[in-house]
Amino acid sequence: MTILEIKDLHKTYGAKTQVLRGINFQIEQGEFVCIIGLSGAGKSTLLRCVNRLIEASSGAVLVPRALSGVSADGAKVDVLKLNAEELRLLRRKVGMVFQQFNIVKRLSVIENVLSGGLGYQPGLRSVLRIFSRDEKRRALTNLERVGLLDHAYKRADQLSGGEQQRVAIARTLMQQPAIILADEPVASLDPRLSRVVLDILKRVCREDGITALVSLHALELTREYADRIIGLKQGQIFFDGRPRDLTDAIVDSVYHGRDQ
Repeated sequence: MTILEIKDLHKTYGAKTQVLRGINFQIEQGEFVCIIGLSGAGKSTLLRCVNRLIEASSGAVLVPRALSGVSADGAKVDVLKLNAEELRLLRRKVGMVFQQFNIVKRLSVIENVLSGGLGYQPGLRSVLRIFSRDEKRRALTNLERVGLLDHAYKRADQLSGGEQQRVAIARTLMQQPAIILADEPVASLDPRLSRVVLDILKRVCREDGITALVSLHALELTREYADRIIGLKQGQIFFDGRPRDLTDAIVDSVYHGRDQ
């Protein structure tokens, strides 16, 4: 089943700065797709257009109607056309993992994880951060899944960078997402910790049938973890295929600007 379809997506800043130039692709449920490209190629912009942290200039981002909670005709809805309430409902099912973790370091680990479920809470409970026993149980389960159960009641700032990113993954799992968008999730980690985090991210996606769209800088990690690779060059798709099909000539063109 196609869970995400991008159609002719453009993003322009100001009058002339084109970051995305007609992006088209589909992702099937459960795929672990990695995006590569130079800085400025449009990787982060693409991810943020999917959940509208950045507003696209034109095009369409299509997801199954059931994912959005929108009552409408047709099998799919365009994320770019959702109103504020519809977008809030969609974002419950589209998790985001950031390069800099985006956790609240003064809070405990479990409080950070519990915050991932706030989108499902009634307004007052969300504001007061009141959580049920079942929610706390789920948070502990998700911490166990990322190997941090023993750290549940520590302050988040007592953890290493790799551990903080694992907290961010556990927090995202609290959303019960259908899609996870991960923007350079291991860019600030050393190679060993990068593999620890990517091992966990790919495993939980497999276990839960979550689709992942992940931008990565390290080509070696991309080849190792991706089911499929999308290469961006100057805001356009230059490559879309399996890791085995990513030749040295294609890599040279993507990263060094040389034509094949």
